[in-house]
Amino acid sequence: MSSFKAFDLIPTLRTTLNSKGFTQPTEIQQRAIPLLLEGRSVVGISETGSGKTLSYAIPVLHILKSLELAGDPVSVEAQPRAAVIVPSRELGEQVAKVFKLFTHDTRLRVRSVLGGTTMEVARKNITGTFEVLVATPGRLVQLMDRRLVNLSDVRFLVFDEADQMLDQGFLPDATRIVRECSNDLQLALFTATASTAVQELIAKMFSEAEVIESEGSHRLVSSLTTVNRKIKDGKRFPVLKELLSEKVEGGTLIFTNTREQCDKLALELAEKGYDCAIYRGEMDKIERRQNLKSFREGKIDLLISTDLASRGLDVEHVGRVLNYHLPQEIENYLHRAGRTARAGREGTVINFVTERDEPLMKQLESVRAPAKKPKGKTRK
Repeated sequence: MSSFKAFDLIPTLRTTLNSKGFTQPTEIQQRAIPLLLEGRSVVGISETGSGKTLSYAIPVLHILKSLELAGDPVSVEAQPRAAVIVPSRELGEQVAKVFKLFTHDTRLRVRSVLGGTTMEVARKNITGTFEVLVATPGRLVQLMDRRLVNLSDVRFLVFDEADQMLDQGFLPDATRIVRECSNDLQLALFTATASTAVQELIAKMFSEAEVIESEGSHRLVSSLTTVNRKIKDGKRFPVLKELLSEKVEGGTLIFTNTREQCDKLALELAEKGYDCAIYRGEMDKIERRQNLKSFREGKIDLLISTDLASRGLDVEHVGRVLNYHLPQEIENYLHRAGRTARAGREGTVINFVTERDEPLMKQLESVRAPAKKPKGKTRK
């Protein structure tokens, strides 16, 4: 379907889509939304920046509002009808923001319980009645343990950025969350890569789901320009200074592999008079959020990060990604590169390449080759 108008959506959703300028769905939206509206369970594998959040947000809101219009509204406190499980607070805030674009007209309520906030805040967020819950798995399990939230009426459960959650040992929590939901449960899983762990989850919990793999999954998008810079004798910083002297549209996201490398580079840049911030694990969460906010708002143009920033985050104005230290795994590279050239916009990824990076560079030569299909009912 080449237009959102072609979907059989309730009037309030059509109104919001029109008012927000959503006219043509992306590939993953074209293929996932009709199946989810039919009540099918879906696994969606699609490149970063392809619109996966809207692929499930629209069906969730349509289904829940339709129940309400049919005389079956949510009436029990802290008992949602849809839950979206996300790997991080930052992604959870983004997902909630997308849902809330549509709540003015649909009048549905979206609440979030995310790691990095206090239990007091979490408890306050789930008071009263609401339809959609966005949660990180650890925080949700804590609330379940304390019987502060009831998932028995959840009809629609989404796992977003599943590959990242599985990196964090998410499978036991996922199994428990599914067990606590309604027997009549529709499942959706969205991911940028079909790693071995993701395929294991698909086999365990999504054996009856439709598996949709977009043409661009596991590949670099066509609007991305790649530049490789050879680094000799480990002398990266002079090359970085040269690149930072060039004018670029939007901010620059610089990746390192470790927290120590991140801090060292940020210190070097600050000593040379560059205004930058860091975004990594094992730092004050308030400071980390403030740094990301400053980068998002364009107050700073340089954000130095580990792979913590490589997955899920959507920062519209990232004009280029710079791999100061290249990762060893191709999937990590794809996630990093996916922070720019999102939603059809142009972007650049610049790689600092040493001799030890040659195995990765050879892998990148075949990054556009068809990826291995995960097991399940696959639709093209």
